[in-house]
Parts: sequence; C-alpha cells; structure tokens
Amino acid sequence: MALLKPMGNNRDSALTVFGLPAERGRWLLIPLGTIVLMCLGNVYSWSIFRKSLEVELNLSATESLLPYTIALVFYATLMPITGFYIPRIGPRMVTALGGIVLGAGYILSSFATNIGTLVLTYGVMAGTGVGITYGVPMLVVARWFPDKKGLAVGLTIIGFGLSPLITAPLANRLIDIYTVRPTLWILGVIFMVIILGIATTLTLPPKGWHPRQGYGASIVKEPRTYPKNILKSQSFYGLWSCYAIGTLIGLSAIGISGPVGEEIINVEPGTAAMSVSLFALFNGLSRPLFGWLSDRFRPQYVAISSYTLVLIACVLMINAQEGQLATYLLAFCLLWFCLGGWLAMAPIITLRFFNPEQYAQNYGIVFTAYGVGALAGTLAIGQLRDWFGTYTYAFYPMALWAVIGIVVASCMLKRERAT
Repeated sequence: MALLKPMGNNRDSALTVFGLPAERGRWLLIPLGTIVLMCLGNVYSWSIFRKSLEVELNLSATESLLPYTIALVFYATLMPITGFYIPRIGPRMVTALGGIVLGAGYILSSFATNIGTLVLTYGVMAGTGVGITYGVPMLVVARWFPDKKGLAVGLTIIGFGLSPLITAPLANRLIDIYTVRPTLWILGVIFMVIILGIATTLTLPPKGWHPRQGYGASIVKEPRTYPKNILKSQSFYGLWSCYAIGTLIGLSAIGISGPVGEEIINVEPGTAAMSVSLFALFNGLSRPLFGWLSDRFRPQYVAISSYTLVLIACVLMINAQEGQLATYLLAFCLLWFCLGGWLAMAPIITLRFFNPEQYAQNYGIVFTAYGVGALAGTLAIGQLRDWFGTYTYAFYPMALWAVIGIVVASCMLKRERAT
C-alpha cells in the first residue's frame, strides 16, 4: 500500500501521506498508532480473565497471576531487543510480526487446559507480541513530528494507558455472552486483524524531512550534538534512574489501588473497582500533557514536578483515615497520573538527549528501567504488606524514592554537550 508518495522534483514540498500534503497527512498516523497501542494495552486487563480461568482450570490465586507476570517480563525484555531491528527491517514488518505473535498468543490461550500452557501462550507469546510492537508507533510519529515530538508521542501512547477503559469492558461483555475461552479467541482475532491492517500504513519519512514552516521556531534551541556512546553518558544514567524510580512508584501504586481503598478507606469493592477506571483515565490523559511539557521545558524541571506530585500523594495517604474517599481518589489519581507522565517523558527525553537517528535502539536500552522498576516495585509492595499488616507503610518508601528522584533529576538529568 503506497501511502507515502513524493510528487514532482521537490521531495519535501510535494510529499504526501494518505493522499494529503505530509504536514497534514502525518496527523492521521497518531490515531492509528493509538489504536495499535490500545490493542496492546489489553494485557493490563488480565484481571478480567483471571477469575473465570481460576474456576475453569482450578487455579490458585498465585497461579492465576503467573501469565500476567510473565507477560510483563517478556514485554519489558523484547521491547529493548526489537529496538535494534526496527531500522533494519522496517516498521511495517515489525508491527505485522508483533501483531501475529500477539494474536496467536490470545488464540492459543483459548485452548489452554493447564497453567503451564497458559503461561506459555499468554505470558510468553502475548507478552512477546506486545514487546515487539510497542515501540514502533512511537518511533514513527517521532520521526514525522520533529517539531512536536512530545505532543505527538504523548497522544499516541495514550492508547496504552486508556486501553483498560475500552478493551476491559469489551472483554467483560464478551465473557458474559460467550464465556472466557471464546473471548480470548475473539480478542486474538480482532487484535491481529487490526494490527496487521494498520501495519501497512506505518512508514518513516525520508531522512532529514521536516515541516516547511515553523520548524525552527517550534523546537527547543539546543546544540545538535550527542554522546557517541549512550552507555558512557551520565545523562543516560540520570534518565535511566529517574525512569526506574518513576515506574517503581507508579506500578506499585497500580498494584495496590483497589486493596488500599478497601482496607484503609473502607470503600465497597464495587466503588474501588470504579475508582480504578477513574485512575486509568488520569494515567492516559497525563501522557500528552507531559509530552507537551517535555517539548517546552528542561527535562529536570518536568521530572521534579512529577516527583513533587508523588510526594503530595504519599503524604495524603500516610494521613488518610477511614471514610476519606476524596483523599484516596486524589492521591491515587496523582500517582497514576505521574506514572503515565513518565511513560511519555522517557521517550521524549531520549529523543532530546541522544541521536534521534538511533532512537529505536536508544529507547530500547532506556526502557530496561521500566522492567527493573516493575519487578522491584511489585515485589517490594507485597512484602511490606506482609511485614506490617497494612498498606499504609508502603507510602513511606514511595515518598523516600520520590525525594531520591528529585535529587537525581536535579544533578544528573541534564543534556550532555559533548559529541
């Protein structure tokens, strides 16, 4: 499908996307990327399938969590690896491969008769599909929007954060009608078809392309020099540490959102579940906002503001009492909001600090911080609950990590000037 067409002799002025001048046609790539990420984000809706599968396969609560945990591990592992292959084989092929693996994982999960098979199909295969596909839409829109990287990437990645608001109710409805196994099969087919269709539209602009008007005035004025080796750059370790801290805090909060509402605030389970939908909304909306801020302000200032909001949330929850629903809602809206912010900030800061031509590889390396933060946060939060018998004490280390994040951002989250 030829969606990118140069017309005439002037490559930049006559370039079209979807039959429109490139400056206008490129905007259609954002909703397409958002839809792809929305399909991938269904991996966060595992709890929709979990209870039904516990009954059908006679699984314990610990066993039923294994496919989700393994999916996150493979997602975090494959995303950095895939980053090195996107420039070599192209965004279309990578997206198509990821969509096939993701869809096959869901479809084969519908035939699983034991937890081992489910871990392999949903955990390994579906998680791998997410990891392969995740970085492609962000790379494509970042290349097409050199003048608005933060806003474009933030609007695209909002699909992953808002996915539970759309795909979870869909999955729940399908389970009510068809039961859990056919639902996994149906979703697998839907996701595979959608991703394969959109894969044909994902292409990169010619090297060096940029909008004809307003480009120089809209970008942050920084020298175009980059560290030769990202792993020898202090700014990389500053970004990696800040990203790990942000995801450690955010994913810890996500994991305990419902239980905290029930145990500390004493809200009804149904209210706690509805609250999580509100939190997911803030998680999604923060992404374009923090992306936009990252375009216009120095990264350390945006990062410090995020950690400050986390501190406010932690103080609110440390002092929260039974029945204080507003305090609980405000605190967790802030925590989910800041996690979404980091999932937008990290790719934008990677683009600003390091060579954009190597963005896929560079962000793949930076993204390892997400995996470390996810594992450390989810393991530590459960241990604290077992030690102290309440989730209240989980907010003390979260606050401490936020303070550490402020210090790291102030000292190390700075762009290096050396080539």
